[in-house]
Amino acid sequence: MNTKHLDLYTDYLAVTFGYATATGLSDMLDGSISHDKITRFLADGEWSSKDLWKQVKSTVREVEADDGVLIFDDTVQEKPWMDENDLICWHYDHCKGRNMKGINMLNCLYHIDNVSIPIAFDLIRKPIRFSDLKTRREKRRSEVTKNELMRSMIDICMKNRIKFTWTLFDSWFSSVDNMEYIKLEHEKEFIGALKSNRLVALTEEDRNNKKFTRIDQIEWPEQVAITGWLKGLKFPVRLARQVFTNKDGSTGTLYLACSQLTADWNTITTIYRKRRNVEVYHKSLKSNAALSKSPARRMNAQNNHIFSSIITVVKMERLKIKTKMNHFALKSKLYLKAIRSAFDELQQLQVA
Repeated sequence: MNTKHLDLYTDYLAVTFGYATATGLSDMLDGSISHDKITRFLADGEWSSKDLWKQVKSTVREVEADDGVLIFDDTVQEKPWMDENDLICWHYDHCKGRNMKGINMLNCLYHIDNVSIPIAFDLIRKPIRFSDLKTRREKRRSEVTKNELMRSMIDICMKNRIKFTWTLFDSWFSSVDNMEYIKLEHEKEFIGALKSNRLVALTEEDRNNKKFTRIDQIEWPEQVAITGWLKGLKFPVRLARQVFTNKDGSTGTLYLACSQLTADWNTITTIYRKRRNVEVYHKSLKSNAALSKSPARRMNAQNNHIFSSIITVVKMERLKIKTKMNHFALKSKLYLKAIRSAFDELQQLQVA
């Protein structure tokens, strides 16, 4: 990887407000670097979590602490007009509740205090094609599941000796395999959201007799955590229910499972609230780092553009630490500077 070109390209992604092209970067630099060099740079191999760790290791080492958390979540970036391939294809977006054509990426975010650093990522590829028996249409599927990718990311974090105690995830990653892998294999704690139909036993006797009840049918005490056994899980967990009000006035219910049996309701809900930082990270990727703004058509170039967008957000996080301004305030400041520069140039042209 040409680190000089990576530095230039990621700075370009931070300041551009339109499509991110090799020609656009070359023009911005008055041709000091040709667009062919940028194109070849983006087509050079496929950068992965290993390359990401090299870029963020020093920052993580400066801020990490034992009470750090790993946050796992995936996001879909819609790209409806691009040609379909193993990377850009149809994915289910659980936030919007529908299939979308685009890029699906799984992220691992390290969060401590007010700092969030991406430390691992995987792009969901679907190289296996098959015919759906009902619709007779061709579909794609991945060679590995997202849960398998999540567990491999945890292995990477342990190998890199990152300091953390908690692993946070939503209901899409609350499988028995993931919970047992975190708690039994790596001896770390987790808090995960549960779907309302998850089966639980409130006593060990009920568990042994296989008497399980849907979690939404339990009589819950207000703001109190209870101990229970999830069906299929080898160890008990602390369960918590949180009722919240949405912006439109409607109410929702969040069910949480925590591996630390001494944790109370307030501890569980307070720690899990940190999971929101991964949503802020995804929003910044899409709004501030030109994630969907590359016209590249080769898969390795698309992969490397996404990698560069991640590095761009890392740069903005470092600036946030330095300036105390969040990513969106930083981008707004750059935008105002750009407008002012364009306005001054217009005034000069009118005078001439």
